[in-house]
Amino acid sequence: MSQSPDTNTPQIGIIMGSQSDLKVMSGAADILEQLGIPFEVTIVSAHRTPHRMLEYAEGARKKGLKVIIAGAGGAAHLPGMVAALTTLPVIGVPVKSSNSIDGWDSILSILQMPSGVPVATVALNGATNAGLLAAQILGTTNAVVADTLEKHRTTQRDKVMRSVEQLRRGDIEMD
Repeated sequence: MSQSPDTNTPQIGIIMGSQSDLKVMSGAADILEQLGIPFEVTIVSAHRTPHRMLEYAEGARKKGLKVIIAGAGGAAHLPGMVAALTTLPVIGVPVKSSNSIDGWDSILSILQMPSGVPVATVALNGATNAGLLAAQILGTTNAVVADTLEKHRTTQRDKVMRSVEQLRRGDIEMD
């Protein structure tokens, strides 16, 4: 089991179809930054820059990436197309975009992949969970990442328990 990630080499690639997806996809970057996991962020459109998508997906492993998080709205082909071009795990983030049908088109496009081309799918605009899932994948072979995730979970639990105590004492009022 590896003991620490190379702080200079991105372990996770965060890609999105357009700049408008950045607001959502920053959730993945934020949580990975909090966990101290190196990542890269870029725009790779399946429709407008298909050759760039091909190069990114085929070169991801060689660059040292271990997981790809791909966010897309509308028809959301990016996660599936990238998954078809690499054996790395791909986590799809459906994005509710201006050209979206309430996000359902994105969800279904990512969720309904054909047999043989898996894409893990998180909730609509669920980039934070995509970042956590990518970290959990890394944590299966990296003890430092696994320990960091345990600390993160403990912090979440402690926060809830503080709220429980505040509510019990009457420090939090119900609306």
